[in-house]
Amino acid sequence: MPSLLGPFVRRRYRATVLVLWLVSAGFICTGSEHTATATLPAAFSDLLPHFLVEPEDEYIVKNKPVTLTCRSTPATQIYFKCNGEWVHQDDHLIERTVDPATALPVMQVTIDITRQQVEKIFGLDEYWCQCVAWSTTGTQKSQKAYIRIALDGGWSEWSKWSACGADCSMWRSRECTQPSPGTGGKDCQGLDLQSLNCTSEQCPQTVSGAEDVALYVGMVAVALCLTLLLIVVVLVYRRKKEGLDADVADSSILTTGFQPMGIKPSKPGVWAPRPRRPPPHSKNSHLLTIQPDLTTTTTSYQGTLRSRHDATGKFSMTNGPLLDPLPNGSHTLHNGKLSSDPAEFVSRLSTQTYFKTLPRDVANTSFGTFNFLGGRLTIPNTGISLLIPPEAIPRGKIYEIYLTVQRKEDLRLPLAGCQTLLSPVVSCGPPGVVLSRPVILSVDHCSDACLDNWAIRLKKQNYEGAWEDVLLMGEELVTEPYYCQLEAETCRLFSEQLGTFALVGESLHMGAAKRLRLVLFSDAYCSTLEYNIRVYCMDDTQDVFKEVMQMEQQLGGRLIDEPHVLLFKDSYHNLRLSIHDMPQAHWRSKLLAGYQEIPFYHIWNGSQRYLHCTFTLERLSLSTCELTCQLCVWQVEGEGQSFSLDFNIAKDTRALDSEFLLMDSNTTALAGPSAFQIPYLIRQKICSSLDAPCPNGADWRMLAQRLKLERHMSFFASKASPTSVILDLWEAQHFHSGNINQLATVMADIGKQEAMIFLVSDGEC
Repeated sequence: MPSLLGPFVRRRYRATVLVLWLVSAGFICTGSEHTATATLPAAFSDLLPHFLVEPEDEYIVKNKPVTLTCRSTPATQIYFKCNGEWVHQDDHLIERTVDPATALPVMQVTIDITRQQVEKIFGLDEYWCQCVAWSTTGTQKSQKAYIRIALDGGWSEWSKWSACGADCSMWRSRECTQPSPGTGGKDCQGLDLQSLNCTSEQCPQTVSGAEDVALYVGMVAVALCLTLLLIVVVLVYRRKKEGLDADVADSSILTTGFQPMGIKPSKPGVWAPRPRRPPPHSKNSHLLTIQPDLTTTTTSYQGTLRSRHDATGKFSMTNGPLLDPLPNGSHTLHNGKLSSDPAEFVSRLSTQTYFKTLPRDVANTSFGTFNFLGGRLTIPNTGISLLIPPEAIPRGKIYEIYLTVQRKEDLRLPLAGCQTLLSPVVSCGPPGVVLSRPVILSVDHCSDACLDNWAIRLKKQNYEGAWEDVLLMGEELVTEPYYCQLEAETCRLFSEQLGTFALVGESLHMGAAKRLRLVLFSDAYCSTLEYNIRVYCMDDTQDVFKEVMQMEQQLGGRLIDEPHVLLFKDSYHNLRLSIHDMPQAHWRSKLLAGYQEIPFYHIWNGSQRYLHCTFTLERLSLSTCELTCQLCVWQVEGEGQSFSLDFNIAKDTRALDSEFLLMDSNTTALAGPSAFQIPYLIRQKICSSLDAPCPNGADWRMLAQRLKLERHMSFFASKASPTSVILDLWEAQHFHSGNINQLATVMADIGKQEAMIFLVSDGEC
């Protein structure tokens, strides 16, 4: 290791030459077929170095440097790495001794870190160092020691003024994030929210005095009369026309509350009528062609206000009116029904010019018909969904919207340098439709979710098929039509435009890592002496896992162990796979070498979706059915995972049935209130209660803080209704596991009595 820095400076050149030489010699796996090379190193032995002393977290006070110390045995070399970069060997103080008890070599290394070093390289971010020790058998890394400065907070720029609210005021906000206070530093001093009265031209038109009271009384009286008249008309109409399809229902769906949520018991004896279903082949089926009046809230798609997990409250929107695009961008409703067959849908729309890029993979496409009440599209078992919030589609419009995942081989997504694809490529459309507010597209990603390690860009495909950068993660502008929230495994994209999107990451240093999902398969039943184990190394996203599961199901494969996750770093080192500890009396490997290897760039650029290695084993007798072994997968000089296998190859104990494929097989399209956890009217009450700024902070800002969304305050403040956008994000995050009681508790903590309608049961609504 005395010459350690030299190889790292030349790592790109030497790694490329080494890979080319190994490929030409037939020693490296190049895709779905792999060969093996060399002999098994003495890895996973008892003589790996271990640490006697590891570096600990430190604080830099004023200008006094901190000292980090590390000691390891048995060790032949030892160095420090700080923020992913090797510390120059001249900056190390190394001492070599021998452990008198074991006679093994002991090495100790010490370095000094100054405040100037931290601030010069990383400004005011934290700074970390890690010790790396070598022996003749392998490498070990110590825990990371974080070095922090006492840091005072600073204000960000003020956001733009919001739209004028109902109280004739507008506001703007700023955050204490430039920088955020840390390690005992002072918080920002001053106001984080300013309000300003609007001019008379900006204020909503109001009527005052006696005329105001008279107008409101008259409006209430008219509304009550119209409501009673509407109820009578609907009841009479439904009695006469029993065949009316259930896709159109009365407005009672918008005037009821939640079902009992366990907070208050419902009153006994309360009865609620269920909507009637038309008999098969109804003679009045022609009434389905009547165009509903979508300019008011008195008509909606059928659904209930029950929890999403109650299947009786859901319905599929695969049936609906046919739409034809007109030259001016509007749509015309035609008599008829949309077939529930996705193949027919894709075939029909692919004839239109703006659907020419729509893939033919109907198994990964969902679609539905939506109006101003919004809805949701989901592609099962992929982690991909599209939330269409209420009022996102203008009133009076009906859109037929699709959601599909593209295959890498079906598109040309250019990647350069250290760039890598971090998400599936997803299309939602049709492109060019007018939206009144952003929809939320949720997709899985496979990065380590640390923006300090990455420059992550959102790419969008234009009409000519070229890819454009539309957003740099962490530097979003609230004035742009796109905004992202990066979670641990999912990206939530707020978009005011539909189209084809993908996340592409460029590593900033070798600390950046992608998550790989390691999955083991074998034949469901073996009747020969040979037995194959297939090890897939894929991006850790659900859509790729679904493809592999479907492919193995067709091959008759079985899953032989739980999937493991491996962090694959941008270190230019290959991935190695090896099998150990097989009972030699009953089994032997047919490989000529001890391990197989997948080149770094085959994994990093993601050009091949189904990278895998196959281990061909041979049992010495047909009577041998038990297989026990250890399978190890690791990145050279990086992290590794180990599978302990112990199973009977003659028993199909884990054959791939539909268990996984049915895990998320709920309705792919939901429209109207049934697509949301929060009822429409309750949502409106919450927004009107929390949108207006409150001097004590009991408004939408506190809601964002309680839901741990403080980082997006400027984005929320830029919207006409910040509360509505926060609730949209909550709906997108909690589609599968929404806890309405928890949200009700948050509202109660804020102390807004107007929002306590959350706690009203069905019997009291």
